[in-house]
Amino acid sequence: MRREAAFIHDRSDYDSAMSALIYAVEDDDNIREMLIYALSSAGFQARGFAEGGALFPALEQLAPALILLDIMLPGADGIAILRKLKAADKTAPIPVIMLTAKSAEYDRIQGLDLGADDYISKPFSIMEVIARVRAVLRRTQPEERDELRCGGLRLCGDRRAVQADGAAIALTFREFELLAALMRGQGRVLSRDQLLEHVWGYDREVESRTVDMHIRSLRQKLGGCGVLIKTVRNVGYKIEE
Repeated sequence: MRREAAFIHDRSDYDSAMSALIYAVEDDDNIREMLIYALSSAGFQARGFAEGGALFPALEQLAPALILLDIMLPGADGIAILRKLKAADKTAPIPVIMLTAKSAEYDRIQGLDLGADDYISKPFSIMEVIARVRAVLRRTQPEERDELRCGGLRLCGDRRAVQADGAAIALTFREFELLAALMRGQGRVLSRDQLLEHVWGYDREVESRTVDMHIRSLRQKLGGCGVLIKTVRNVGYKIEE
């Protein structure tokens, strides 16, 4: 039986969470693991780093939607890392929430002056972290495009229309929602549980093999574009060129 994801209060929260990757830079193992668990439970994809030296190689591979950044870190502290992030064209647009000691007013002001989008004082509640993350993402992420493209695929949300290599494709409601979820998270792996929650909601009677059956049908209907949907063994699916 699937465990319902915690911290998700409405469908719009879940839709935005599905495609958001969050990096948490925190040297305290317990806090970092708690943050990763909470973010994952809320529907986000999350990765943790104990110090900045591990963060920057990861940024070269994949930029997140947001970074949670502790100020007190070994080696380069959070302020130095923030300054480096905002100085580079590639990472400057990434929103950053600083994690600070309750009494560290100067650090908070300095962080905001350098371009941090928000700060959270320790000790903090997990519910506050999730709420702040969602609030910053709502402010900083561009509005979702109505038209999504991947290779020869084109999906129009308002008309609920799909084309594959220029040909109109008739999809069921579930197939359309499944394809839309994959295309919104283009290039990212979505687990079967994430797809179930997004497309089928919280129906406990639906099993993960339902996703596999709909993926199989979707690939067949998309013809040559069906190969864009990749199976990630033991995890789920992704769509990419």
